[in-house]
Amino acid sequence: MPAPPGRDRHCAQGHIARVDQREAVGRRIRSIFNAPDRAEAERVLKEAIEAWRIDASKLADWAEDNLAEGFTVFNFPQGHRVRLRTTNGLERINREIKRRTRVASIFPDAASCLRLVSTLLAETDEDWLEGKTYLNMKP
Repeated sequence: MPAPPGRDRHCAQGHIARVDQREAVGRRIRSIFNAPDRAEAERVLKEAIEAWRIDASKLADWAEDNLAEGFTVFNFPQGHRVRLRTTNGLERINREIKRRTRVASIFPDAASCLRLVSTLLAETDEDWLEGKTYLNMKP
């Protein structure tokens, strides 16, 4: 059965029955990923799943199946974790692609659109290699 419109089964929001629960669930998930280390994150996740089992069993099942996949971020230095676990960089690239393709508006074929997007991504790659360092990997 597909998720209702506006609700994605791949995110927590798609498993929350009541709108007034969203903020509390978001805070709890942030607290899991803001934990100082993986062991603490696992402990906080376990507590959250136990609490959600009572009122939101679908959310508890989803969290148990999916949230621990993000714990790889704890293998990296503290200063890198926020940048690695967010999609800000990707969202920025997507906004730029959207802005550039709107200007062209009509493409004669799929290949011309692909050329424009590929060029944009190549420029972004050059900027990341030569410009500001997104993650400083030096100790």
